[in-house]
Amino acid sequence: MDKHLIEDIQHISHSLFEKNFFGVYHGSISARISNNGFIINSKDTILNEVTESSLVRLDCQKRDYRWSLATGDVHIHEHIYENIPNAKYVCYTMPPYATAYSLKHGKVSPQDYYGMRVLGEVVIYDPHHFDDWIERAPYEISRFFQQHESHLLLIKGFGLIAYDRDITEMAKKIAVLENSCRLLALSANL
Repeated sequence: MDKHLIEDIQHISHSLFEKNFFGVYHGSISARISNNGFIINSKDTILNEVTESSLVRLDCQKRDYRWSLATGDVHIHEHIYENIPNAKYVCYTMPPYATAYSLKHGKVSPQDYYGMRVLGEVVIYDPHHFDDWIERAPYEISRFFQQHESHLLLIKGFGLIAYDRDITEMAKKIAVLENSCRLLALSANL
């Protein structure tokens, strides 16, 4: 695997974990490595200490044993890569303020400078029920990204799916959204 790519994933994954956007064994991060291939964390990876051995290399054209080693979010990543040609990196996080905000609102309208400037309004997607969400999620998430300009999808009670061409930009957008939701929550009590 490309050493520089692994270092980028390690750095961003560690930063997201330190900000509490990933939990222990919760969340996922991946990178496209070819038209039909990507690397993703394995299901047993603690995301603050990603190593080359904790990443699984997958080929969308060839299902083999490695697919069973990958995180449970693997099919969400797969469908984004298959349907969004400019997705180079994909991430599933559960930032606490953004996820909490999603429970009571239909969109995030940032009131802070960076939220307004970097993100604008962010739609909150309501899956309506969770009993079959894991089966529906890969299709509904990739369809949302195909129909909207956004690189972020905040899902009510589930978390945040993000993709980008640049891993740092992806992490920046996640952090800006979380900060905007935190400020909205704090200002509600003033």
